[in-house]
Amino acid sequence: MPLHLESIDVVDALEDSRSVLIVSCPVCPPVSLAMQRGSPWIEVLKHGVKTEAFEDHVDELRKDLERRGIRTGVYAMYVPSPMMCVWTMGQHRRLRKRAEAYDTVVVMGCDSAKVSVERALAGTGRRVVVAMELTGLTNAVATFDLPSTVDLDDRALVGDGASVTPIDS
Repeated sequence: MPLHLESIDVVDALEDSRSVLIVSCPVCPPVSLAMQRGSPWIEVLKHGVKTEAFEDHVDELRKDLERRGIRTGVYAMYVPSPMMCVWTMGQHRRLRKRAEAYDTVVVMGCDSAKVSVERALAGTGRRVVVAMELTGLTNAVATFDLPSTVDLDDRALVGDGASVTPIDS
């Protein structure tokens, strides 16, 4: 049950930053963007286990920031717990160390992902900015196209628990 997240334009809010580290949950944001853009979730032979729609979104954000003279980096953690909402203390320490070189951390994830980042960076003076907002729950039928594509069919956004909005792909 991935959360359905919509991107928030944060470029103007980061104007006073000199450097930005983008921290991404590898679960809900990629599923959400694949759903919204009508593209496959995973195409192993083409992109490995990364989601093209999500990677393109992060690249666009980085380019927008770099055009404004803001240095960027990307941080991702896949093991032992890929979901940011249940990171280990080791993952918190690793983010804290990596964030030392940046003054702002942008979170691509839900509010719980933001809390994980804030806990990891407590007392460091790093600003934390969320770049996605929760709009519901994702519902789809995962399909496997041989040899290596996982797609999301019959896509829908579940709203207040009773409303279901189909997402055309």
